[in-house]
Formats: sequence, C-alpha cells, structure tokens
Amino acid sequence: MKVFKILLAVFIVLGLSMSVANSAGKEPYKIGAIFSVTGPASFLGEPEKNTVIMLQEQINKAGGINGHPIEVIIEDSKSDETQSVLASKKLLESDKVLAIIGPSTTGESMALVPIMNTAKTPLVSCAAGAPITQPVNERHWIFKTPQYDFSVVEAIYAYMKSKGIAKVGIMTVSTGFGDSGKKALQELAPKYGITIAADERYGPKDSDMSTQLTKIKAAGAQAVINWSIGPTQVVVTKNWHALKMGMPLFQSHGWGSKKNIELAGKAAEGVIAPLGRLVVWDKLADKHPQKALLKKYSADYEAKYKSEPGTFGGHAYDSLMMVVEAIKKVGPDKAKIRNYIETKINKWPGTGGIFNMSSKDHCGLDKDALEMVVVKNGDWEILK
Repeated sequence: MKVFKILLAVFIVLGLSMSVANSAGKEPYKIGAIFSVTGPASFLGEPEKNTVIMLQEQINKAGGINGHPIEVIIEDSKSDETQSVLASKKLLESDKVLAIIGPSTTGESMALVPIMNTAKTPLVSCAAGAPITQPVNERHWIFKTPQYDFSVVEAIYAYMKSKGIAKVGIMTVSTGFGDSGKKALQELAPKYGITIAADERYGPKDSDMSTQLTKIKAAGAQAVINWSIGPTQVVVTKNWHALKMGMPLFQSHGWGSKKNIELAGKAAEGVIAPLGRLVVWDKLADKHPQKALLKKYSADYEAKYKSEPGTFGGHAYDSLMMVVEAIKKVGPDKAKIRNYIETKINKWPGTGGIFNMSSKDHCGLDKDALEMVVVKNGDWEILK
C-alpha cells in the first residue's frame, strides 16, 4: 500500500508537470473584442459579449486552435467612439492581439478604420454601415459581418414594388447608422420606382416621433420606413400604432431583437423588416445550408443564457469564427489572417448568410441573405 501511494504521488506530480509543460508550450492566441456592453447600445453589445464568451469556452474545450487556447480579451466601449479608440490601442499595444472583432456600432467602427489600417491588424466589425468597408481599397484591413444597409434597402424596396407601394416616408436617426441608411434609401429609390414623399430626421435620445409620422401621413405616403437601432425603434413603433397611420411600418435590420417586440407590445404587430435568418431558423427548410448552424448556435445560447441571441449575437459569432478559422488555417500571422478572410471565406455559412468575401467586397453578403419578416402574435414570421 505504501509503495502504491508513492507511485500514485509520482504519477500525479508527473501529470501536473506534463500539463504545465504542455500549457507552457502552447501560448494562447489573443483576439480582441470591443463591444457596447454598457451605454445606449448595450442591447447590441450584451449578446455579442455573451456569444464570444460561449464560443471561447467551446473552442478551448475542444482543444483550441491546433492545441493553442484562444483568449478573447473583451473591452467595453460604453457605446462611445472615444472609448472604442482607447480600447483598440490597449488591445493592439498592450495585449498584442492578432485581430479585433467589433465594435458594435457604425460610428465606433468608423473611428477604428485608420487605427487598424495603420496597425496592419484585421478588424471584423459587428456594425452595418457601408462606409465601414467601403471603399475597399481604403479599408484594406477592415471587414464586417452584418448585411450592408443598401442590401437591406434593396430588400425593402423590392418587396414594396411587388406590393404596388410607390410613395414612402422615411425616418432616420441622426447617427452614423442613420446617415448610412438615409443615403441608401435616397440613392436606391429611383431604381425601384419609389418616390420619397417625406424625409424626416430625429435624434438618438428623442422620446416622441409623432410629429415626424404626422408629416409623413400628410405627405400622402403609402408606407413608413424607419432607420434606427435601440429604443427609438420602439418609440416609432408605439407612435405609429397610436396614430393609426393606416399604412405599413418597415424597420431596418436593426429591428432584429425579440426585446424590441417585447418592449413595443401589441404595437409591434404587423411591423415588417428584412432580417437575417437567425430569428426564423426554425421556419427554414431542413435542407437550407444555414439551418444546422443556426439551430445549434441558438440552442447553445438559449441553454447558457436563457434568452435568444437575436441578430446581434450572430454578428459576433460570424466575426469570431472567421478569425478562428483563418488562424487555424494560416497560423498567428496578421497579414495571412487578413488575406485568408478576403480570399477563402467563400460559400461560408454564417448566421448572417452565406458569405462570399473578395478583394472588392469585405462584407460578402447581399439582399439574398435576408428574409422579409413580419411580427405576428408576438413572434417572427416569414412573409410569403
């Protein structure tokens, strides 16, 4: 028995030594993440943060990347551009990350473009504005996973055209996201035979948009398009419902969170938006190339956090998994990671769609990545 105990002790010591040696020989691959965990855009940053924490656990439990654990260093931007800039400099200069995913908003992402280009480090943004990645020749190191705002506009206008809607009123928030959406709405209208009868604006902290909606109705519009994210979407929805506008309300892809439906209550019934398929994965055909991925991610997230990831958690999923796949294939080399994402993320099923990156397109999605979705009985339904 004494000999057995001695041998057991030796084996334990040897096992611990080997474990330490193995971990010492496999340095973690560091990836930065900047999300709006707090502040006005926390409804974006919270599911993004949760998603990367969950994925980090899953990846490391499965052996990491070629035996290397990943270490995702999450910084809270507090929904502020200045904080995003400070966070990026910390991640680049102190943490020496291989890439950064995020930020959550268009304005924050735009603030990081020159920094990431100078640092020659890949950024895979979780925000939607087209100027984040365009023009591509000036955004060499920048990618993004949400669908382009102009793709969303095309989806809305194509649907309107099919329903005989030709005269609309638009409402956009005075932020980078709103600016980009407004530009796309104005520029693409003639292509689809759409006339913008009223063009209204409001601030990100405004609490009543009844005046703007009243002007749209007076202008003879057949539908309202609202372009914002966060609480203002809910305000517009409640105002539209209270005013009994007598015309459909279309929201941007920023509408893709169940919390919006919950906050708007009965007012949300009938609201239409082009959204990624994550919110309606259970209504897709079994053979759909995204369904298995969407089902697993959604089920894993709900099991861990007791809530739905929504569209926004999916943006973080796609961003992190692109970087992880690149590192797995080419190793911890920033330039090779960038090149892999640009040239090899093709026919790549993500939560946002089937990605096809290229030297001319650092998003890789078009309007076909979207489904026209309507709120019905407090849930999402695919419009037929």
